[in-house]
Amino acid sequence: MLAKRIIPCLDIKEGRVVKGIKFLGLRDAGDPVEVAKIYDRHQADELVFLDITASFEERKTLMGLVEDIAKNIFMPFTVGGGIRDIDDIRGLLNAGADKVSINTQAVKSPDLIAQSSRRFGSQCIVVAIDAKLHIANGKSHIEKKTISDKPEAISKKWLVYINGGRTPAELDAIEWAGEVAKLGAGEILLTSMDYDGTKDGYDIDLTKAITSTVNIPVIASGGAGRLQHFYDVLTTADASACLAASVFHFQEYSIRQVKEYLNERGVRVRL
Repeated sequence: MLAKRIIPCLDIKEGRVVKGIKFLGLRDAGDPVEVAKIYDRHQADELVFLDITASFEERKTLMGLVEDIAKNIFMPFTVGGGIRDIDDIRGLLNAGADKVSINTQAVKSPDLIAQSSRRFGSQCIVVAIDAKLHIANGKSHIEKKTISDKPEAISKKWLVYINGGRTPAELDAIEWAGEVAKLGAGEILLTSMDYDGTKDGYDIDLTKAITSTVNIPVIASGGAGRLQHFYDVLTTADASACLAASVFHFQEYSIRQVKEYLNERGVRVRL
């Protein structure tokens, strides 16, 4: 069994690390290079850098900042935001990224997933999915259907959002996850917009629905607040990794604390 990964995330706006709740109310969390150095010293398994306004502002990722971070860390480094084509991916990999995370452009031009995975290898290509529970007529969308001998088994529906969570894409998140896996994505970064920044725990239902659909690693994101939350999503929902921001940025927990907690409960992690 592969070790489960603990991954801090740097959401970047105007050159600074920020963090909000449900993609809103952003507050400053520090200088990206200095924060990245801390996570490197604390032996995070990987680091994710997301330029969260790049696609909405129709600009490229802050390449100079990516280079500065890459020079100062020695762990796998994933970069996303503002990626439009193969040249953008090549540029980020040349700047020091080990993987790239594609969201908006993957939805607009799905063939970019296939092209980039063929060109650079699927291990380099992460597709980010920002998903939100579908609300119909003021109520959460819930479908009832019969599965074998269990009447009225309930399934939820989540929709994909792009442009940093601003624009609904009219795509079913579970179906989209299956499609990106077929197109050649090596990994999915799954963020629950409903749980993001709430510290109420990861969206177990959403994560389990995705991990049950695809055979590629899924990174769960959105909602970490307690140590138990990491354990729950890695075991109950079978996530391959946990991404978190607030609890690490504001020193509520350290990477080491999370890993030791998981290790004590039988979850394989790198210590």
